[in-house]
Amino acid sequence: MAKILITDDSDTIREVMKGILAKTDHVVVGEAENGLEAVEKFKELRPDITTLDIAMPVMDGMEALEKIMEIDPNAHIIMVSSASSSGNIPKSILFGACEFLEKPIDEICFLNIIAKIENYITA
Repeated sequence: MAKILITDDSDTIREVMKGILAKTDHVVVGEAENGLEAVEKFKELRPDITTLDIAMPVMDGMEALEKIMEIDPNAHIIMVSSASSSGNIPKSILFGACEFLEKPIDEICFLNIIAKIENYITA
């Protein structure tokens, strides 16, 4: 069971992700609407896995990724991108993201990514 922080400026995307995770034993410990909130909630909640949308107001996912990795270089971050922001994937790898999920969210793909990270965490 992983504790997960979901970050996206879209209420709909957060609800979709929560709905998928509700079918599992994973726990959504928090939600954030922008990168700044994500960094603050990461510090407070210390989730096992954090999702970060790339394109968000206030602080985008790339900047939030950098700040979270400064806090915990071993953080497990899934970058979430639409086709228009997928060009940031190589930069995300450089900054420490471990996985990528494209929108629209595919349930099987999302759960496979969570399982892969969880296996790594518990190994």
